[in-house]
Amino acid sequence: MSTVAIEYEYPRILAVTVNDEVITANLSDGRSVSVPLAWSWRLAEATPAQRADYEIIGSGQGVHWPEIDEDISVAGMLHGVPARKLKLVS
Repeated sequence: MSTVAIEYEYPRILAVTVNDEVITANLSDGRSVSVPLAWSWRLAEATPAQRADYEIIGSGQGVHWPEIDEDISVAGMLHGVPARKLKLVS
């Protein structure tokens, strides 16, 4: 029995909005995808000014917030993958 690998190409992020509740990405295939702001603890703890300071990276594969060093990919948004908060061990 053979298997066939199918490579999926995700749509690109064209624009992003962030408010106190959700992160919304407008995608190249016409969809808008929203995820809870709480999925990104860095964005949830950021100021509105920090949330507004983002750049679309990788030709639309993701979004980067430089001041808080947060990245979210279109794949993560579509698959529902929240960011994990790391626990410091002393």
